[in-house]
This record gives sequence, C-alpha cells and structure tokens, in this order.
Amino acid sequence: MNATALRRGLVRPGGLWTEFEVVQATGSTNTDLVTRARAGAPEGAVLVAEEQTAGRGRLDRAWTAPARSGLFFSILLRPADAGVPTERWGWLPLLAGVASAGALSRTAGVDTALKWPNDLLVTVAGEERKFGGILAERAGDAVVIGMGLNVSLRADELPVPTAGSLALADAISTDRDPLLRAVLRSIAEWYGEWCRFEGDPGASGLQESYAAGCATLGRQVRAELPGGRERVGEAVAVDGDGRLVLATEGGVQEPVSAGDIVHLRSVPREE
Repeated sequence: MNATALRRGLVRPGGLWTEFEVVQATGSTNTDLVTRARAGAPEGAVLVAEEQTAGRGRLDRAWTAPARSGLFFSILLRPADAGVPTERWGWLPLLAGVASAGALSRTAGVDTALKWPNDLLVTVAGEERKFGGILAERAGDAVVIGMGLNVSLRADELPVPTAGSLALADAISTDRDPLLRAVLRSIAEWYGEWCRFEGDPGASGLQESYAAGCATLGRQVRAELPGGRERVGEAVAVDGDGRLVLATEGGVQEPVSAGDIVHLRSVPREE
C-alpha cells in the first residue's frame, strides 16, 4: 500500500482523518489503537496493517488472512466531542457497515450486503459468503472500530470454506488503495451526518439505510444469545437502538441486542 499517497488523499485540514499510519505487521490494529486512545490520541487516527498476527472479531474470535490479501485497519472516534450521547454509540459499528458496503459496492462493482450486527456479505457461486467483519471497542470516551475485509483471497486461502472475498465475487477491482480510500471517505461522510443529528439514527438516515442494505431482514433466523439461550423467528426490523427485532411464535416481537444470528431461510414477502 502507498501510505504516502493515501495519507495525502485522506488527511486534510477540517476533515475527520487526522493521522494515518500503515505498519507491515502487528498483532491487532484494534488493540494498538485502543492503547493509543487511552493515551489521548486524537479523533480521526487511522491504523492500517498489511498483516495481523492476532486479529480479533466479536467474542474474541480469531480473524486470519494472508499478508496483503485484504484491508485490516482500525479508526478512532470521539463522538462525545460532537455531543452524541453514549446510548447512541452502539450505532457506530452499524454506521461503519453501511458506509463500507456502499463504498465497496461502488468501487469494486460487487453487491455487498449487511448481516446484523457486524458482518459484510458477498455472493460467491450463488451463495452468501462473509468477507468482512467489524469490531467496536470502547476506550474511555473514545470508540475504536476495527475492520477486516477479504479482498484478493483465493479459495485455497480462505480461513473457512464458507468465507468469501471480493476477488471470488468477481470484483472489477482488487486494488486495495482506492478501496480503502473509498471506505474511509464514506465513513467520514456518514459519521459527519450522524454527528450533525447528535447520533439520531432516524434523522440522520442511518436506520433507514441500514435496513435497506441488511440481508438479515425478512429472513427466518436463529439468534444464539448469551447464556446458551436461543430464539427463532423472522427478523422484521432494526429498532431505534440498533437492536434486531424478531417476530417469534405467537406474534411476539422481541428485540435482540447481542448474539450470533444464523440465517435459516428467506420469508416470502406479500406483494
């Protein structure tokens, strides 16, 4: 990656991005940036790694990929400085998903969908495949958002057979520099609008855009909840708190704030 050109294109006076660094390898960009956030690093710091040796997903799951095969980066945000109340910070990983999906669809020419709460999907050989994940971590009055996106991985390089990549989805471009630039610019635009409305997901258009791009809605799903509990139902909405609303048996609508979602089948919609 051309760090100098990326820095010149992204770090500008008055813009969100204030620092931009590319390292050849690190354990986890999120771990590194959380440490810097607690030491007072400014909002808008971006840390990119060509390779992560201890990349993490939700629930401390490992995220592995060959060096220079994807985009592995973290960003530091301080929404309190913009007057966003903490109860709305849970929308930040959903915001990153909306921004990234839109940017990658435009730049790579691949239809990109969202799986609640933090996965990005592409279609490979007619099947939905996860090719990206988002991890948000609180660090005092800051939030660090990490992303891992499989870009050029071949089938024999995938961490699991059900994973995907932009290359396997027949992307028109797998040049990581313009892809990263597009994603970061899109995040900056969405974050600016979200902050302008003090994190209100409705007024900022975030809630509507997330629902429009979310492949989970309209599906029969199984929610695997903390404590070994499960719920099965149709995913019918994402509410104002970013929770997935399930319509379960008996017509009960139940919001899910945390858990793993398994897509079971599509639900035919009435015309």
